Amino acid sequence: MLTRWPFSRRPRLRRLTFFVIVLAALLAGYAVGVEPYWLEVTRHTVPASAAVRLTSPLRVAHVSDLHTRGLGRRERALLARLEQERPDLIVITGDTLAGFGGTHRGTRELLTQLKAPLGVYLVRGNWENWQPPGNEAEHYRLAGVKLLLNRGESVRPDVWVGGVDDAGNGRPDALAALGAAPPGALRILLFHSPAYFDQVADQVHFAFSGHTHGGQVRIPFLPPLWLPYGSWPYVEGWYELGAARMYVSRGVGTSVLPVRFACRPELAIITIQP
Repeated sequence: MLTRWPFSRRPRLRRLTFFVIVLAALLAGYAVGVEPYWLEVTRHTVPASAAVRLTSPLRVAHVSDLHTRGLGRRERALLARLEQERPDLIVITGDTLAGFGGTHRGTRELLTQLKAPLGVYLVRGNWENWQPPGNEAEHYRLAGVKLLLNRGESVRPDVWVGGVDDAGNGRPDALAALGAAPPGALRILLFHSPAYFDQVADQVHFAFSGHTHGGQVRIPFLPPLWLPYGSWPYVEGWYELGAARMYVSRGVGTSVLPVRFACRPELAIITIQP
C-alpha cells in the first residue's frame, strides 16, 4: 500500500514551509550578492576641542577592513565615492589583506589608486601581523601609502596623525606615535582594535579604528551575534571617553564568510571643524 507524503494532508503547513524556504533563499542571496557591495557613505561633522588651534576644517575619509583581493566591484565603488567626496586625508585602520588566500599584490593594486592632498595613512590590522608582506616598508612605499607603525607625522602644522601596531597581536606604542606632536595641534591616533581606546583616550583628541565590521551579520534591534577579540564594548560609530572621541568603522570588506546582513559596508567622511 502506497503512503502519501504527509504534507499532502497538510496544505497550510506545506505552503508555510515553501514560503520559509523561498524567504531564506532570498535573504541568503541578498546577504551574499547585494549587501556586501552596497557601500554606505556616512557623513559626520564634529568640533575640535577648544584647546586645539585648528586653523581650518579637516575632511577625513576613514576606511577600514578592506579585505581586498584587488580591484573588484566593491573596490571600484569605494574609489568612485572617494572621488566624489574629495577628502583632505585618507586613513586606513588595518586589515587591507583579504585573509587566507589573499595576496599583498592584490592589496597594492587598490592602495595605489587612493589619493588625497594630505596623504594616505595606514596602520596594521591583525591580518597584516599574521601575514606580513615581504619588505613591508617598500611594499607600502610603492603603493604611495604611509605606514604608521608606532610613529606619527604632521600632515598640517596644526594636525598630527599617529598610528600604532594592532593591540590584539602586535606591540602598540602610543607614546612613540604621539610624543612628537606640536603643542596645540590636533592629535589623531589610528589603530585597528577599538578596545585599545581605553588605554589611550587621555592622549588623543580623535581616534579611528575598525576590526568589528559592525558585527557583519546583525539581527535588527539585537546586539551583535559575534565580535572579534579586542572589540567589546565598541561596535560601530562614535564613542567618547573624557575629552577624546573615537569612530569605529563597519569596514568595507568581509571576513570569514563573504556575507553581510543589516550591516552595510561603510565609508565614513568626518569633517573636524575648528
